[in-house]
Amino acid sequence: MEFTMPEAVYAKIDDLINFIYSFDTYVAPTVVLVPGFVDAYVSSLSEATGFDVETLEYTLGLFLCYPLGLIMVSLPYGKVKHLFSFFLGCFLLQFTLGSQWIHQLITSLISYVLFAVLSPKQSVRVVPVFLMIYMTLAHLHRQYINYLGYDMDFTGSQMVLTLKLYTLAYNLYDGHVLSTGGTDKASQKCANMAVTKLPGIIEYLGYTFCFATILVGPGYEYKIYADACDGTLLYTPDGKPKGKIPSQVLPTLKAFFTSLLCMGIFVVGNGMFPLLDPTDPQRATPVVITEEFLENPWYYRYCYTWVALLFIRCKYYFAWKNAEGANCIWYAGFEGFDEKGEVKGWDNASNIDIIDFETAPNVKQLSAAWNKKTANWLSKYVYIRTGGSLLATYGLSAFWHGFYPGYYMFFLSVPVLTACERLGRKKLTSRFQPNSRSKWTLWGLVCMISTSFLVQYIIVPFQLLALDWGVTVWKTQYFFGHIVCVAFYAIVSQLPSPKKKDA
Repeated sequence: MEFTMPEAVYAKIDDLINFIYSFDTYVAPTVVLVPGFVDAYVSSLSEATGFDVETLEYTLGLFLCYPLGLIMVSLPYGKVKHLFSFFLGCFLLQFTLGSQWIHQLITSLISYVLFAVLSPKQSVRVVPVFLMIYMTLAHLHRQYINYLGYDMDFTGSQMVLTLKLYTLAYNLYDGHVLSTGGTDKASQKCANMAVTKLPGIIEYLGYTFCFATILVGPGYEYKIYADACDGTLLYTPDGKPKGKIPSQVLPTLKAFFTSLLCMGIFVVGNGMFPLLDPTDPQRATPVVITEEFLENPWYYRYCYTWVALLFIRCKYYFAWKNAEGANCIWYAGFEGFDEKGEVKGWDNASNIDIIDFETAPNVKQLSAAWNKKTANWLSKYVYIRTGGSLLATYGLSAFWHGFYPGYYMFFLSVPVLTACERLGRKKLTSRFQPNSRSKWTLWGLVCMISTSFLVQYIIVPFQLLALDWGVTVWKTQYFFGHIVCVAFYAIVSQLPSPKKKDA
């Protein structure tokens, strides 16, 4: 099922795209940071290993962040770190994306000008709109020229940049509100990340191009980056340590080896349980809706899909854990010290809690454990800024991901699960587990299994992308997930709410 337009419209779009492509003549000479022998080496390595060049460059770029992190931690605090972060981020983008790196620079500079000329009350509206328009055009371009394709392009890094600058707009707004005595509740909740003045251009570009986050994130707030670069994370203004500075070796190695394990599981497992046709994932019918596959009983088809999705998640686990370790090396992942000088933890650069996600007893905890910095953005800078609108939150999340129908099939189904979860917590949890919040109870296990059972059902279209493939896979599953949710809500809503115990 493909959306078609009049030929004249296609012709106009093609003309516009070709016009934009004509500027590559001027952009290509800016790719000066990657020596020619590097490209030749990667090409020969690709032939030797069987991996395509794009995937190999991206993977090498991720691993390269570790030696770069070692250099970063040894540099003096201040502008030197920011310059290093900026230039090495440029290098990684040019290495992985070539001339497409310019989109990061254009977006960053235009946003900076907007921050500089507009008041925080204006920029908090204008900058996010600009970012989402640029992101929208990027997604539409990708889908137009390579529908259902998985080629590497700038949209991935653009998504991270959008998240960073969107949050910075609110951080600056919060800093303005709080410094002028404002009482905005959302600003007060986010006071710990507030920024009182626009960073200098060097600090700003160091943040937007940060080498350790530029490829796959995490998109943490500016203050986290700045505190790691200027030394305020570890030292007081007079140069004294705020506490006993912990070694970063263990957090770094833990994340690094976890990423290697996840990469191995993905490579092996995805080959054994593919969702899409490995020979032609872009055009061939996905494995899970082929006639041969549908001859299997329902329980086999569901279990196969569940296992296939588990292996696909390992790809994300690899990338996010790899980036986490690369940030921990230079203490960007370190949360700092509490009032007593005790270590808080190493969660600043963590984008995934694997165990928490895989054992989540509800959608809320599941969402909080997956892509945590994106969840942080949606929670602190979308959800509470829109009066707690789930529709706005999940809608913007889908919008940020792109415009494949599969994204919207998933994200617009999540509020249905969330509504059932809230109802169940109100009507049932207080009955079956009144005195414990632990998920490792009989009722907790029931919730855990139910959440996994239903989420795996609704998320398949997200991976298949296409509308007809998504509808077909739900049809082969008899739309059981939606039916179960509707039936659950209709039945449980009729139950009386448990009486609150007298104090």
